[in-house]
Amino acid sequence: MIVCICNNVFDREIRQAVNAGVQSMAELRTNLDVGTCCGKCHSCAKTLLRE
Repeated sequence: MIVCICNNVFDREIRQAVNAGVQSMAELRTNLDVGTCCGKCHSCAKTLLRE
């Protein structure tokens, strides 16, 4: 499923990043550009980060 429409980031990409050691939203923003445009994906991305 697409989490970030603005940057075309899928949930599987976020899970892969977490499995590779990403531990914060700041790191997700740096690595995947999640939440850098409109911000509507922030809560969903944060949920995936914590799973």
